[in-house]
This record gives sequence, structure tokens and C-alpha cells, in this order.
Amino acid sequence: MAIRALLRDHPHRSIALVTETHALVLRHSPTTAGSIADGSLSSDSPQTYQNGSAVPRCMVEFTESEEVDLRDYRGLSSQSVQGTLGLITVDNDIFLCLVTGSTRVATVRPGETVRRIHAVEFHCLNRPDFDLLLSDEINPYPTDSLSQDGFEHASGHGRHQPAFEHPCLALKKLLSGGTFYYSTDFDLTNRLQDRSPDNALFEIDNLDEAFLWNSYMIGPLVKFRSRLASQERDALDSSQILTSVIRGFVLTITLTASNAPIRDTSSGLPSTLTLISRLSCRRAGTRFNARGIDDDGNVANFVETETVFWSPSGLCFSYAQVRGSVPLFWEQATGLLPGQQKIQITRSAEATQPAFDKHVKDLEMNYGAVHVLNLLSDSKPGEIDLTRRYRYHILKSPLNSGTEKGASTDHQLLRQTEFDFHAETKGPGGYEAASMIRHLIDRSVDGFAYYMSEEVEDHLSTAQSSEDQIRRRSVVVLQQEGVFRTNCLDCLDRTNLIQTIISQLAVEAFLGHRGERAGPDFWMRHSSLWADNGDHLSKIYAGTGALKSSFTRHGKMSLAGAIADARKSATRMYINNFADKGRQNTMDVLLGRLMGQNPVHLYDPINDYVMAELNRRSAGFTSSKTIRLWVGTFNLNGRMTGFDQDLSPWLCPKLDASQLHPEIVAVGFQEIVELSPQQIMSTDPAIRQRWERAVKKTLNDHAREHGETEYVLLRSGQLVGAALSIFVKAHVIQDIKNVEGSVKKTGMSGMAGNKGAVAIRMDYENTRICFVTAHLAAGFANYEERNRDYSTISNGLRFQRNRSIADHDTIIWLGDFNYRIGLSDEKVRKLIRMGDLDTLYTNDQLNLQMVAGLTFPFYSEARIMFMPTYKYNLGSDTYDTSEKSRIPAWCDRVLRKGENLRQVNYNTAPLLFSDHRPVYATFYCTVSIVDDLVKEQMSREIYERRRNEIGGSTAIARPNDTDDEDLIGYDSIAPGFPPASSDRRKWWLDNAMPVRSNVKPPGPNSVLNPQRPSNPFAPTDEPDWIERKATQPRVLRRSGSSEDTNTKATSGVDVGGTSRRLPQPLESPRSINAIQPPPPKPKSASTAPQSVPPPLASSSSQSTTRATDRTSRKPPPPTVPKKPVVLRSSSCSSSPSMPNSPHPSSATVASPPLPPPPRRTGLPASPPPQSRPSTSTPSTSTTNRGRNLPNPSNPTNVSPAPTLPPRTDGGSFSTRNPRGTERQPSTVPRQLMDEDDDDRGQDGLRGWEALKPQ
Repeated sequence: MAIRALLRDHPHRSIALVTETHALVLRHSPTTAGSIADGSLSSDSPQTYQNGSAVPRCMVEFTESEEVDLRDYRGLSSQSVQGTLGLITVDNDIFLCLVTGSTRVATVRPGETVRRIHAVEFHCLNRPDFDLLLSDEINPYPTDSLSQDGFEHASGHGRHQPAFEHPCLALKKLLSGGTFYYSTDFDLTNRLQDRSPDNALFEIDNLDEAFLWNSYMIGPLVKFRSRLASQERDALDSSQILTSVIRGFVLTITLTASNAPIRDTSSGLPSTLTLISRLSCRRAGTRFNARGIDDDGNVANFVETETVFWSPSGLCFSYAQVRGSVPLFWEQATGLLPGQQKIQITRSAEATQPAFDKHVKDLEMNYGAVHVLNLLSDSKPGEIDLTRRYRYHILKSPLNSGTEKGASTDHQLLRQTEFDFHAETKGPGGYEAASMIRHLIDRSVDGFAYYMSEEVEDHLSTAQSSEDQIRRRSVVVLQQEGVFRTNCLDCLDRTNLIQTIISQLAVEAFLGHRGERAGPDFWMRHSSLWADNGDHLSKIYAGTGALKSSFTRHGKMSLAGAIADARKSATRMYINNFADKGRQNTMDVLLGRLMGQNPVHLYDPINDYVMAELNRRSAGFTSSKTIRLWVGTFNLNGRMTGFDQDLSPWLCPKLDASQLHPEIVAVGFQEIVELSPQQIMSTDPAIRQRWERAVKKTLNDHAREHGETEYVLLRSGQLVGAALSIFVKAHVIQDIKNVEGSVKKTGMSGMAGNKGAVAIRMDYENTRICFVTAHLAAGFANYEERNRDYSTISNGLRFQRNRSIADHDTIIWLGDFNYRIGLSDEKVRKLIRMGDLDTLYTNDQLNLQMVAGLTFPFYSEARIMFMPTYKYNLGSDTYDTSEKSRIPAWCDRVLRKGENLRQVNYNTAPLLFSDHRPVYATFYCTVSIVDDLVKEQMSREIYERRRNEIGGSTAIARPNDTDDEDLIGYDSIAPGFPPASSDRRKWWLDNAMPVRSNVKPPGPNSVLNPQRPSNPFAPTDEPDWIERKATQPRVLRRSGSSEDTNTKATSGVDVGGTSRRLPQPLESPRSINAIQPPPPKPKSASTAPQSVPPPLASSSSQSTTRATDRTSRKPPPPTVPKKPVVLRSSSCSSSPSMPNSPHPSSATVASPPLPPPPRRTGLPASPPPQSRPSTSTPSTSTTNRGRNLPNPSNPTNVSPAPTLPPRTDGGSFSTRNPRGTERQPSTVPRQLMDEDDDDRGQDGLRGWEALKPQ
């Protein structure tokens, strides 16, 4: 797919990678880096790294190309762009690396091509200084002329160096050197066995970062990709913009039909032989700068080499082996003379063992059993020390800790063969004597097997169509179960020759199993491939081609080859001493290992928000449906007589109609072949394939009889005698994806395949399902070993992307678990005759171990209602009557885990040709379904709404936009505070509109909670609103007052034309006296009781105490007439808080009960019996906490009310507005009962009632 690279300079420098359908836009803003550096902005990622440098940030957006306005863009590169390797920072500048030149070098299988990179370009994203800077043509092999700083100073410029040099020149030369490869069709970082054969489009998520050399550069874009919606993620993958590269060697040789070892006369197409070497980037370096192992278990010069053969018939073969430096902590100094290169072991054995164990554990996890081939010399002092220490660590390795004493070394997970290459090839035979290693490794070659897949045709017929539909697909037949690890000192010359021999052995075994042989022309091409491989790997590590390549290529050593080796040795010496330092530094820059080197942070303000919203609204596009599963297990006891028998009682039992014709059928076999000592080390798929045909015939016969869709074989796997085959209905294949298989050995401490497990996983719609068939350790008392076998399988079996069995929603184990019944043979048989299954199950070992939590934790098993399934006499229903007289037991079981599973049936079938009885179980499984159309529509709606909200703050914004995009994606500087604002966007305003509140109470009786913090962003548990009880207000009167018949209880007051409701009192109101203005003539003033707003139910004691403390500072009030107890307030000097009881403790005189509240109809007929003396200053009359309010209807009757003492400390006070910002101190005296301005409304009268005689 053609990719255009475009550049826009203003107002923000942007680079767009545009295809026919989509565009990836990267945008840098100059304010971003500066704002982060000075700390004014923060983000969801760290502001600075530990070294104090700022995080390089860029905005990125991936969208349809028609949505991008390209009028302001211009062409960036004169050459066609084939992809991007990612982003890298050099001297605080951000560069985008583009692949501009490549050549196709390999076609592994049809549609799987590999290209070699020979030209790249680096374009700066944050400044234009390097746009017009041109460099010389790149030397295909620039290592010889690079100086220590990585630049080619002596090439092309004479004695004068350019004044200005591109900072990425060394990186450009490294990447253009012809040692980097990529593919846009398949996952080049994983071997064929670890890739799904059905994946038409590989996923970047599956890439093996150990071999991904641009993982540091492409990492920010991969992280951005993971945040996209599934449709956009698929579109980005299809655009082929993101490129993943390996370093090493890849080449395909085409074999004509006459030269191919397997001839396909039907098509006439040629076969292919491909070699792929992947160099690890974990401990990458040059010869003397990278030796041995690191603390993470990574070794120098670690290479995985895979030989792949493909035939037009659909047959595919793959065999992988690895090489790597001796896994010890050792160094070797450079020197101009061979004797000066001293080897030094830098750590003790005890300090080395943990790192060594990590290394071999990773090998065992990825490849299975490991056979070490050590080619070091037995006569050179430095190599002798390495061999001795290497041997020690292998013996101490945990992989061999479980090996029984006296057991054969063939049954070890880690074994070693020492082969002194130089000593063996010194004789007259020369390098041909290296072939003697064949006899030392042939058993491991047979035991490790190889990977093989083949294409099969499925003839699908349905009741609706009379014609069969033919569907071709690839099926895995065999898997490689071990690996050879070869090393010499440099892992170059000797190692490459021995690996050529191992590859030839594996291909011969593959052809021999099919009855084929390869001719001399094929082997000559095979050797030529390996010779080219050795040269390329040697140039990467040592700077020159491999020694002994003449023998590898032609099978004999010539004089010209010897002279070439001498020349290469001298060249190596020079490069290692004078050029390797610069090469090492360039590799470290590429891999992001230098101090102060920071990865680029990419952020997309819209997509990040959209993904969070989609996760929150997942219920809107997710549904579920129920499918049916049939699971069966059968230990065949190695019998070959059941192929032609009727399997329908087991595969198609008479069940309820709802359980017939399940969507998925999982069939597990154990002892599919006789487990003889010769068989347990290798796998023969022929017997399994015969059983698969028998099972498929039975299922489809039953389906055609009922007019149902036929079944097809989805995938199968085998581990010697254990096999698992998954059959699905043809119409549900479209709902299944990501089908993978894996095996795990547990027999002979994990070396042999007589015991172990085979697992197959899949994604059915959006539900992850895993089936595991296992054959665990035998023996009545070996239940602890069986527990260990389960643990080994559960923890050690891995699928792609390092998925384990536990990483699934639905898990079903089936197989011969070999757990027995812990009773005597006589008692068990008696209980069987009595039909007492409960007592038998109570003593079942698996039941007891599961209850104790020692095995299969969190798994469940349905109630067993059938007789023990082991051991029967062949052909009868009689339990074992042989001399061994095995105790009957439920060896064959089915266990489940998953909340979406419901088991319906659990039973056996009467098939008599084995000493076991087959067991089956049926399930209902609820799978989740994501409606991609609804999800896409919802995603679009959220996307457009979010884009409208933030305006042009995206990577594709028009030039008239401002710098506000720099604030997108930034969080607050501290929890509880709003994010950053700008001149255009303020967090306290809504689209630049004036501040206004649109908050409405949730109910008619809801009021704001006064206990919430004044800062609206502070975290609190207090609710925003509280409910108050709606009770009728009442006015309390003083006993004997002349106002009893002339007062009027009003429920509202008209203030400024606004009618306000009186606040409702609680059940125990606190009443105080209202201060009335003094009459014009007498010196006494009548007082009238007044109701005040009661405290809210949620008022805290702290606010009450604060109010009382202010009251206690006022002068004592004058003497007043006695009044009823309910109206009496406690003295300010006697109590620090207001009493809640209607009977205060200070009351000593009983008061008569209150009369009913009268209506106030006018002025009192006579003055009150006792008047309160008036005061000369406002501070002497402070008992009343109310306040006189003017009556707008009668202003002439209003007299000035005495003012209350100021509510201040020192004559001024400060208040806080609702936002929590402090106002300026006021010099106006504040009344004690005054409210905040924002609480009083227009006239400061909200919540108060004026009670005044008319």
C-alpha cells in the first residue's frame, strides 16, 4: 500500500503519513515541552524522568484521510515511503524514521513476504533545521569506516568535515546496512509454530519484543494503537504504516519440481526453502563489548534460526534452533595479538546461578527440553574454565533437580554434550569430521520432533444446499518439543557449521517419516543458505564474514577458502579494536539504552476519551447468547480395534433434544498409541488422524440424519499418547478466531511425552475458551505427583502473547487424571455392587485433594452418578480380574471453571474395547457478543461530540487554531483541583459565557448542606443536599402577653416583591426574643416572641460551639420577665452550647403549659406588663439573636433597631465565597446573626421573617 509523507510547517509542525483510506498525523507544539519543563502543566504520564529531563510529547491522531485538510501540507520525501520504524529523540529533538528503500528477499509461504531494508530517512518533528540536510549515499556495509562516535568521518569529504551533520547519520547507516528485515504480511518475530496458521493479518500485540529491534522506537505508536477502537486498530494494521523489524538474516531459495524432495505433480508450482535468523536485541552488541550473560538471563549474540520448507500441496515444515554466548558472567579484552585476548570470569558460581537459571528457564518455557552443544576447546586455558563452570551450572539447574538417580540423560529437561570442535577436526578428515556429532545428538533429534502443518479440504453440506462447499485450511500435525542450544566462544564460525548439520538431520527425519529422500542438489542449496547465514551474522557481531564458510558452502576446504579466512581474521582484529566502540554506541541509541535518552510520549485527546466512554457504556453494544458444548475423554489403552466400531453411544448419546448437535465438540484421547520406551520420546500423528476421521464420520452421519450442519475439524494437537481434537459446526467457524494450540510434557521430569497435556484455546465471539486434555502420573499412592503435574501444566503451558490457561473465561479439563479411590479393592468392589457411590466419592483422591485446595483450585465437578471407569477386562463390564487386580477408580474426569458455564450431563458410554470407559459431559456456555456496528456508531457519536467540545485541539486542526491543544490530556496538579486552563478555555466558565448557576434542588424539601467544605473541589463525604421535614410553622407567645389575641402567624413575608416561605422549625426549636424598636414616648419597649430558622438536622456540634463562643463574649443582657421553659434560652455564661432539651438544666421554676397560638389581628390593646429598659449603646442589648426588618408597606412606623456587636476579631472579618476564594476584609461592623451575602439574596432577607405589630 502506497504511503505519502507530508509536512506542514505552520502554525505547528506536523507530519502526516497518508494512505488511500487513512492518515496518521503527528503534531508537535513548541509550548508543550516548555510547559512541562517549567512544571506549569502536568499529565497522566510523568512530567520528568528520573534524570530530570522533560518528557518529549507529541499529539497523534489516526483518522480517515478525507477528514484531514491537506491543503497546507507539502511533500516530505522524494522517495516512496514503505512504513515507519517509529520515533526517537536525539539531543532533545524528536525524529520520525521512515523506510524509503527495501528489497523482497523471501516468501516463506504464499502471501508471506519478507523485505530487506536498504534505505531509511529521519525527519525532525519539532524544528525544520534538518529538512534540507543531505547526506552521502549509504555504504551497504559501513562498519569498516565508522569511528568511535559512530560517524563515518573519513568517507567522502577528504580532510574537511561538514560544518553541520545530521544527528541521526550513524543510525541511518546502521539501519541501511542490509541487516534489518521486515514483513507487512505476517509476524516475522515469531517462529512458524508460535503463529496461528489461520491469521490472515498478524497483530502487533503478538510480536516478540526479544527480537523486535525497533521496539523502543515503535513503542509509543504501539501504545497509541492499543487505545484505539477495534475498527480503527484494524485499519491502522491494514494501512501497513507501522513496521516491525528484526535483525539477522532471511533468504528464500526456490526449488523446482525436479529438485524438490517432495514432488507435487498436481499444481506444478515450485517449492521453497527459507532460512530465518533472528538476532535478540536484549543483549545486543559487538564482539568484545557484549559477552556472556546479564542479570535478567539474556546472553550476547543470541540467535534463533528457523529452517522452513513449503510444498505447493500445502505441506509445511519448520525446525528452530538457537545459539548464544556461554551463559556466565565473563569478559574478554581486545588485543592485536590472539594471545592477548584473555578470558576473565567476573562472578562466583553462587552469584551466577540465579541468572543462569533464568536463562535456561526461559529456554524451557519457549522451546521445551534443551540440549546444550558446547564446542569450546579442551586445551585452551580460558575456554577450559568456561566449560568447567558451564558444566557445574547445568548440574545445579532446577530443570534437572527432579531427575531420578540413575535415570537416563535422555529424560532430562537440560542436558549437555561437550564436543571439542578444534580437536575433532585436526585430523586428516578436516572439518568433515564434525559430522561425527550426529551420533551424539540423533536421539534428541528424534525426541524433539519438528513442526509440520498441512492443508486439508472440508466438504461442507447443509440441509438447505445439495452441493458440497469445499473449504481449504491449514491444520497443525506436529509440533517441535525441544531445542538445541549451540555455542562456541563467539557463536559464529564453529557454531554455524554444527547448526547446518542439525538442520540437515531434522529435514532428513521429516522426509524419512514421509518416505521421501532429497537429492544432492537440494542439499547443496541447503548448505549455501547456511553459509550465507553465517556470513551475515558474523558481520553483525564481529565485522567480517564467517570463517569456515567455504567448507559450509561446498562441503570441502580449499586453499582459497583458507586465505579468505586469514584475511577475515586480520580484518576482525582491526574492527574489534578500533571500530566496535562506535558501532556499540549506535546500537545503544537505537535500542534506547543511553543515559538521559527518553521515549516520546504520544497522546490523542479525543480517542483516549472515546475509549474511556466506550468502556463505561459497554452494556449498550454487548449482548450474549448460549451455545452448547460436548466434551468427552477416552483412554484407548493403545488399542487399534475401535476405528470401525460404532462410537455414537459416546459421541451422540440419547439426550434431551436441546442437548443434541452442540456447536463445539472437544474429544480427548489418552494412550492413543502404546506407550513403549521407543514411543514416549516422539509423536506419530498417523493414529490420531485415523481416530479424527472416525469421530468426524460419526458426528456428520448423525448431523445429516437430523438435517443439521456438518462438523469440521477446527484444530488438533498431540503429545505422544495424549491428543485433543476440536470439532465445530461449519456455520459457527465465522464466530471463532485466534485458535491456538500448545503442549506440556510432565513424564520423566518433563522430558518424555508419556504424561503431560495438550491444550487448545479459541475466542468464540468475545469469550475466551480453553480445553485441556491431560494424562497425569499413574500409581495408587502418587497423588502428590499428580498434584505437581497439574501445577506444572497450569503454570508452564503457554499460548501466544504468553497467555496461560488461567487467562480464559471458560476452562474445561478432560482426561485420565489417574486419581484413585482410597479404599481396599475388596471394599470398593463391595460398594460398587451395593451402588453406594457416595461412600466411594467421599474417599476419592481427587475429591479429597480438591477440598484441601491442593489441586485444581476453583474448579468444579458435577455429581458423579456412574460407576468407576477403570479398570475393566477387555470386552466386558467386569472389573480387572488379572493378577494385578487394579482397584476400580474414577480415573477419567471432566472439570470446569467459569461463571458462564452450566453443566447438564455427566456420564459414561458402553464402549468395551478398552480397559477404560469413555466419559462425556455437556454444557451450556454463555458467550458475550459485541455488536461492532452499534459500537462503531456509538464511538462515532462520542468522537464527534468530543471534537465539538474541544474545538480544534487535535493533531489535524487548522492553522488558525491556538495553543490550547497543549492543555488537552493534562490532569490537575493535585487531586481535587481542576485541570489547567488557557485564554480560550477556562474551567470555571462554560464556553466563555458569564458565570451563572444552573443547579436545581433534587426535591421540594431539599436544601444545601452547610457542612460541605467551602472549596467545591475538595474531597468530602458530605452530600450536596439534605432533606428537612416539612412541618407547619408556629409562633411561640409569652404567657400572659396582650398580644395573644392580636398576633398573626404568617408563613411568608413579601420582601422586594418576592414571596418567601418561612423555614420550618424542627421538633425542638430554639426560640429567642425579638428586639422591637422602642416606642417614641415611654422608655419601655414591648417584646414579642419570634420564631427563627432552626438548625438543620445535619448541623455539626462544631458549628454550634463556634456560635456559642461568639455569644459568650457579649455583655450580659438586662433582666427580663420570666417566660415559659420552652422559650427560655440558657445563659451564655453558664453553658458553652445550646441545649437540645426543651427543659434546660438552668430552669428552676415550672411554667404553665403554652396556650394555643393566637392569630395576630392588630396592635396590642395595652402596653406589656413589664418593659425592657432601653440601652444607650448597641452592645448592651444582645440577648435577642433575631433582627428587625423594615416593613415596606408601612415605612413610617419603623424605628432604627439597635445594632448587635460586630462579629469580628479585632474589628474586621473575612468571608469566603462559594468557590473558596477569600474576600477582602471588611471594616463594616458585622451583626452576629448576619448571613453571608450570597445567602441573603437580593436584600439579604432570605430565610428570615419580620414579625412586627401593625
